[in-house]
Amino acid sequence: MPRNPCTTLARQTITALVQGESIDEARLIAAVPDPGQQLTEPAACFVSLHRGGRLRGCIGTLQPTRPSLGAEIVRNAIAAASQDPRFRPLRAAELADLEVSVDVLHPAEPVSSKAELDPRRYGVLVTAGYRRGILLPDLEGVDTVEEQLAIACEKAGIRPHEPYRIERFEVSRHVDD
Repeated sequence: MPRNPCTTLARQTITALVQGESIDEARLIAAVPDPGQQLTEPAACFVSLHRGGRLRGCIGTLQPTRPSLGAEIVRNAIAAASQDPRFRPLRAAELADLEVSVDVLHPAEPVSSKAELDPRRYGVLVTAGYRRGILLPDLEGVDTVEEQLAIACEKAGIRPHEPYRIERFEVSRHVDD
């Protein structure tokens, strides 16, 4: 069982969900040892699921939407396992080889130049009008700033050569132990 509070909470939430148990957010959070109290502070996060090295679900928030990181993780874990429109809902048979990570987002900051980006260190948020696309940092197969921006723009529906605003952010990545 993972020892990291963030991934432990995400995994326990997903397990309860796919096994048909009722989701009691407060009980789930209280059951996770959290010596650093990191689950109590508000923070935005993404919960990512992988099986066999392939993405199986990923949902997150850009700003905190819940009173604590713990509550944010519970909500995003449920969504990653059951509401990511790219995938069917996770089944109990998939739990054994499920890899879980939680990226806690640091506040985004605007950039004035692509030279301020580094796809290993920073995630990006691109915005054109109401359309927004995000890409987390340090993703396998995303090696250049151009690749990172192209993927984020595609996710947002921003066409090549269309003007857009760029923000960067760092994450604290938590992976199963």
